[in-house]
Amino acid sequence: MRILGLDPGLRHTGWGVIEVFGNRLVHVANGVVRTDSALSLAERLVQIYEGLSAVVKTYSPLEAAVEETFVNRNPVSTLKLGQARGSVLLSASHAGLSVAEYSPNLVKKSVVGAGHAGKEQVQMMVGVLLPGVKLEGADAADALAVAVCHAHHRETDARIARSLAQGA
Repeated sequence: MRILGLDPGLRHTGWGVIEVFGNRLVHVANGVVRTDSALSLAERLVQIYEGLSAVVKTYSPLEAAVEETFVNRNPVSTLKLGQARGSVLLSASHAGLSVAEYSPNLVKKSVVGAGHAGKEQVQMMVGVLLPGVKLEGADAADALAVAVCHAHHRETDARIARSLAQGA
């Protein structure tokens, strides 16, 4: 199962692709879609959409997972992040991928074991869980963490569904 993890941002949108083989996770690729701050908001959203569409075309994931937006102190920043997140969701959904969403605290807890872990801890644990990975930056590390979170939770959700189906 190939999973695309996504960490939305207007300036930098991180992405990471992993392969799941049973309990084993393998790094496939990671990177960042960068936007040109000289462009209009609409043009930057197109850059995110097109950049992620190229990632999906290149790596052919079957599912995607996106980090949910956290509320910032600055409402304008939060709104812009939400719009970038919309572009991210659209690119994955338009490609036909099922899209799961996870809170930042759940992602950190799934990868590090603590919901309020720092970026450095997340990066270190991504390196432990995906040996040999060369991270293209903090945003790419966060995206890989989202993919790892999804890999863990999708299996648990599948087991629960099977159990409920057998009991019905």
